[in-house]
Amino acid sequence: MKRIITLLLLTLLTPASAQPLSETDKIFATAKLWGFLKYYHSEVAKGKFEWDEQLFVLIKKTKAAQDKEQLSTIYEHWLNGLGKVKPCKKCDVISKKDYFDKNFDLSWTQDPKLFSPTLSARLKFIEENRFQGKSHYFKMHPSVGNVEFLNEKTYEKPVWQDRDLRLLSLIRYWNHFEYFSPYKYMTDQNWDDVLREMIPVFENAVNEDQLYLAMLELTAKTDDSHGGIYSEPTNKYFGLFCIPADYKLIDGKAVVNGFHDLDKAKRDDWQIGDAVEKANGRNLSDILAERQKYLPSSNDAVRKRRRYALLNGSEDSLKVIFSRDGKSYEKTVRRYLSNEFQDPFKNHPKWKIISGNIGYIDMGQLEISDIDLIWKELQDTKSLIIDVRNYPKSTMYMLAKKLFPKSDFVKLTQPDPDYPGKFFWTRTLSIGNTKNYTYPGKIVILVNETTQSHAEFTVMGLQRAPNCITIGTQTAGADGNVSASVFPSGTNSYITGLGVFYPDGTETQRKGVRIDIEVQPTISGIANKKDEILEKAIQIASE
Repeated sequence: MKRIITLLLLTLLTPASAQPLSETDKIFATAKLWGFLKYYHSEVAKGKFEWDEQLFVLIKKTKAAQDKEQLSTIYEHWLNGLGKVKPCKKCDVISKKDYFDKNFDLSWTQDPKLFSPTLSARLKFIEENRFQGKSHYFKMHPSVGNVEFLNEKTYEKPVWQDRDLRLLSLIRYWNHFEYFSPYKYMTDQNWDDVLREMIPVFENAVNEDQLYLAMLELTAKTDDSHGGIYSEPTNKYFGLFCIPADYKLIDGKAVVNGFHDLDKAKRDDWQIGDAVEKANGRNLSDILAERQKYLPSSNDAVRKRRRYALLNGSEDSLKVIFSRDGKSYEKTVRRYLSNEFQDPFKNHPKWKIISGNIGYIDMGQLEISDIDLIWKELQDTKSLIIDVRNYPKSTMYMLAKKLFPKSDFVKLTQPDPDYPGKFFWTRTLSIGNTKNYTYPGKIVILVNETTQSHAEFTVMGLQRAPNCITIGTQTAGADGNVSASVFPSGTNSYITGLGVFYPDGTETQRKGVRIDIEVQPTISGIANKKDEILEKAIQIASE
C-alpha cells in the first residue's frame, strides 16, 4: 500500500511537461499540427512540400520524444525547415462576414498539456498570419460554395501493408472533416476523441478487410448520412446477396412492405406483412447492434434504413424465422445480386387524381418538363399531396412557382477559405412565384427516412406554402452539397459541405425537416397493404 501511495504522490508532483507521452499522444498531436499547417502555414499551403512525406518523417522523429518539452522541440525544428511566415496585413482587417462559430476551435494550439509555451506562441502567430490566396489543397465550388479537395495523393502499393499509409488514411480524412464540415459540432462523440480512439484501430488494421472497416467506422463517426465508403472489403463484410423483398424495421422485425422483383419474391412465397424475426438463427436487433458502428447515419431512422446491414450476406440463401397472420414459420429463402432484379415500379404514374378530387405527385419521378402539363390537370383539385419519400429531380422551384408567392426558405453557411475551420452565413434562398398566386387548396407533403439531402431541401422549399402540412416520420437529416474526400487507397467518401438551416436558424442536419403530424407505419398496417402515411394525408386533404 505504501508503494502505491508513493507512486501516486510522485505522479501528482511531476510537472506536466515531464509527464511521459504515449505513442497515441504523439500521433494525436502530430495529426492535429500537420492538418493545421497544411491549411494555415503560408509556405505549406502553396504546395511547396510533399506533405504526406512530411507526416511520415515526423511520426518517426516523434518516437524519440519522452515528454511534452522534447516533443515541442521536435516540432519547432520541423517548423524551422518550413520557411518563414510573413506578417499578413489582410488578416488584421476585421472581417465583414457574419461568422457561424459553433464549429471553430483552435484553442488546442495553446494547450499546455500538448505544447510548450514557445511552440504555442509560434502557432498563434501562424493563425494570425495565416495563408491567404489559392490553396494547393482545396478550392471552393464556384457556384455552390462547398469545398473541393485538391492534390490528395493516392498510392499504388497496398495501403494496409504500410503503417504510415494507414495512419495517413485516418489523419487526412479526420482533418478534412475537422476544417470543412459545417456540422462537426453536432457529432455524438467529440471529434478529438474520435482521433484518439481511431489511432490504434488504424495502427492495428493489419489486413485489407480490417483497414477498410476502420475507414468505414471512421466515416460513421461523423454522424452524417452522406458518409460511408463503397469497396470490395466492405461489400464482403455486409454481403452483396439480398432477398427480393423490401422491408422496414419495426419493433426489431424486418417487415416486408414491397418487392424488388415480383417473380423472384413469389418463388419463396414472400408476402407483404411477413415479419422476419431471426436471420440464420440471430435476432435482427443483435445483428444491427453489431454492425451499427459501420453504418454512417445522421440519426436512428437512417440506421434502420440501412437494410443491407440486416438480411444481406455473402451466400445465396438465408434461413429466416418470420411471422405471418399471427403464426411463426421457418424456411430457407434465396438471395440474389441486385442487378438480377426486374424493377416492378417502373410504370408507376408520376401524378394522378385520386378520390375526392385530390391531386397526387410523385416527386421521385416528376421531371421539369412535366410541370406545365401536370398543372393543367391538377390546378383545380381540392388539395394536393406531394410525395417526397424519394429523391426528386430538381423540380421544386418550377413546381413552387405554381403554388405560392415568393419567400425565403433556407439560410446557408459555407467554409471561409481564408480562415479554415470557420463558417459564415452566406446566401438566403427564395422560392415561389412573383405573381402572389397561392394554390387555394391544402398542400400535404409526405416524408420518411428515405427523404434525404436534395429531398429534404425540396421539402423545406415546398413547406413555404401557407396552407402546407407535412406528414410522416423523421427524415435523414443530411442536407447540403457534398464534398468528396479521397483516402490514400483511392477510395472516396463524402461529407456534407454546406450548412442548411431554416430561415430562423434551425438546423435540419441530424434532426430532419419539420413534421406537423407524425405517422409511424405499423406491422398490421403493412400486412393489410396500407400506406398509413398516405392514408393520413388523404384524410387531411379531404377535410
